[in-house]
Amino acid sequence: MRQFDIILFGATSFVGEILTRYMLAQQPLNGEMKWAIAGRSPTKLNQLKLSLGDAAEALPIVVADTDNQASIDAMCGSTKVIASTVGPYALYGEPVIQSCAALGTDYCDLTGEPQWIHKMLGRHEAAANKSGARIVNCCGFDSIPSDLGVYFLQQRSKQTLKQHCNIVKMRVKAMKGGASGGTIASMLNAIKEAMQDKNIRKKIASPYALCPAGHGFKVKQINLKSAQYDKDVQAWIAPFVMAAINVRVVHRSNALLHKQYGENFLYDEAMITGPKAKGGMGAAALTAGLGGFMLAALLPPTRWLMEKTILPKPGEGPSPQAQLEGYYDLRFIGTTPDGQTISCKVTGDRDPGYGSTAKMLGQAALCLAQDMNEKPGGFWTPASLFGEKIIARLEARAGLTFDIEQALKASQ
Repeated sequence: MRQFDIILFGATSFVGEILTRYMLAQQPLNGEMKWAIAGRSPTKLNQLKLSLGDAAEALPIVVADTDNQASIDAMCGSTKVIASTVGPYALYGEPVIQSCAALGTDYCDLTGEPQWIHKMLGRHEAAANKSGARIVNCCGFDSIPSDLGVYFLQQRSKQTLKQHCNIVKMRVKAMKGGASGGTIASMLNAIKEAMQDKNIRKKIASPYALCPAGHGFKVKQINLKSAQYDKDVQAWIAPFVMAAINVRVVHRSNALLHKQYGENFLYDEAMITGPKAKGGMGAAALTAGLGGFMLAALLPPTRWLMEKTILPKPGEGPSPQAQLEGYYDLRFIGTTPDGQTISCKVTGDRDPGYGSTAKMLGQAALCLAQDMNEKPGGFWTPASLFGEKIIARLEARAGLTFDIEQALKASQ
């Protein structure tokens, strides 16, 4: 018996506060679900609780610090599920993963750091398998829309076309939202780690870096690095920065789902910039801007300068109004082995990185607490563990939509 069903660890972080407010609206404290907020500062936790008003009067507070493993063990041992927003996860995430894996506590987070996930798999997957802990990384914008979008498309392809898609493209048609300091810090830390350790660079360079040993996937994947014209969407496309994590999660899902997408599954992601010359110029500009940012991030002096003068700092992020005005529209185009096509779209009604991400993580935690009793322990992906159950939750309670656009169209 555990004291809580869910603990939100890192509740006073930027996205943690959004998550806490969302959870309070979804699960009032007088309901059956017993949940709490946690972090290292009792002062900040109490300030957050007070800001929530009378509805949060009975909200329990748990103090835990990643520098104090005993406090982390006590927290993880008191609950069925931990939802963590404490990043960069490569710096602060392992104590919680270690404790959850050892104690059989389910866990979900928002990491987009493939090098860290790879390390955690090597160190703690066996313990999670043994204890029954379900560990689910990447439960925010990276990578739920991509991972569940591909899963949704594949399931509908099997229903309508009677076969899987061996090729799927994800294209960002539209997106509006700001970045927070926590996301930027995680990205810069991942770049720094990769530059300092060639073994890390080599391990995560493969699109199959997160797949289980012996996965057998060999098909060469597309790695878009320049502006291109895509005939399928009749528009110019540019590299999408989140593809670095999303592609690896999607391929791990395929492996964990017993290769439902096929052994020769091909998947890539890109941003649509528009048709004709204007779209081409936009794709070139976006590619150049992303390349310039990556180059500046690789060099310690310019990385330090960006952190100090330009980029948002941890704890900073888009305003509540900007979160409400944000949105995203992702399109998935699948092709079957015999040339038929099917397409779908996934949309979100808040800014992708924060307003929508908080709702996705909240539903992932609730899904672990309420819907997953039959699933064994181990390191999962959103699609391989949650499947249709979280799609239903996201559509009903998190502002996402999953819609088939067309099917049974012969490929040209």
